[in-house]
Amino acid sequence: MLTTLDEDLLMAASAELAGLDPALAASLTRSGPPPLWARDRSFGTLVHLVLEQQVSLASAQAAFDRLTATLDGNVAPERLLALGDEQMLAIGFSRQKRDYARGVAAAMLDGFDLDGLATLPDDEVRARLTSLRGIGRWTADVYLIMSLRRPDVWPHGDLTLARSAMVVLGLPERPTYEALGARAERWRPWRAVAARILWHDFLLVRGLPVD
Repeated sequence: MLTTLDEDLLMAASAELAGLDPALAASLTRSGPPPLWARDRSFGTLVHLVLEQQVSLASAQAAFDRLTATLDGNVAPERLLALGDEQMLAIGFSRQKRDYARGVAAAMLDGFDLDGLATLPDDEVRARLTSLRGIGRWTADVYLIMSLRRPDVWPHGDLTLARSAMVVLGLPERPTYEALGARAERWRPWRAVAARILWHDFLLVRGLPVD
């Protein structure tokens, strides 16, 4: 049976991680429990994640807000495909991300079963999402964490997690993604919860919104 995080399970898992790892316990004491950060299981969320690739969250959010406004609040595949190149550039899509978003939209219209991902195990969800051009491992993992709210997914390649881990874990330098992934093994079966704790700590230290 697939497990989906809710507020109660998030709090219980955070407490369990605090008992397993003193560094996470200290983070929770300092910053409090992390938000659930749930996103829709939608095409719009995938486009938002494409926009978030290799840019700041604020920049991606601004572009997604412009997209939403341009489409009158309905970020649907057929409506995105109706936008011209100049419109997408003005919204904030690079040429590459424009092509990625259009490819994902075309796949949805061609029958990609986005709703059906909720019934599949993590590895199968990841495989199906990464079959789409422009959806890599990080994007698929964040969809698993935020939209499907899976509890034991570790988003390999997340720069914010590496930066936060250096501080929270008291490391002399920013860890490689491979080293951090190895460290995350001790946080099973709550690696996605550990990621939320680290993200939360990073945002609070910098005085950024966490909701």
